[in-house]
Amino acid sequence: MSTEKKNGKICVIHGPNLNMLGHRDKAQYGSLTLDKLNKMIRQKAEELGLDVSIYQFNSEEKIIKMLHRQRKISEGIIINPAAFTHYSYAIRDAIELLAIPVVEVHLSNIYEREEFRSISVTKDVCIKQFYGKKEESYFEALQFLHENLKKS
Repeated sequence: MSTEKKNGKICVIHGPNLNMLGHRDKAQYGSLTLDKLNKMIRQKAEELGLDVSIYQFNSEEKIIKMLHRQRKISEGIIINPAAFTHYSYAIRDAIELLAIPVVEVHLSNIYEREEFRSISVTKDVCIKQFYGKKEESYFEALQFLHENLKKS
């Protein structure tokens, strides 16, 4: 497998419990499943001319390993760290060492939920954060990266 960066290659990383979309709190997440979300992300990426790879991990270790790997493969990363957003300094450090843009995404508005969810330890090492618009948060992140990759 080549580690050469491809033009417009974006990696999307979904964090823990996002594999349970469709079964989670419908008020926060709606009835969208991860499979449906991934299809929509692929469709939007194709419209933008981006090459997208998508992963979901419930493990902090696997997320970190994927972040390390993507620094040689991708031109940008969209990450929904899910619950790790609020306390994983290890994921924060992995994002910080990357020399590629990383965008943080959340389906729900983390700032209007429980108090602990309003803390994002990863936000400050990401170039942008989109939240509270369900799947549209991912689409906005794709559009943002697309526009910023064209500038570089």
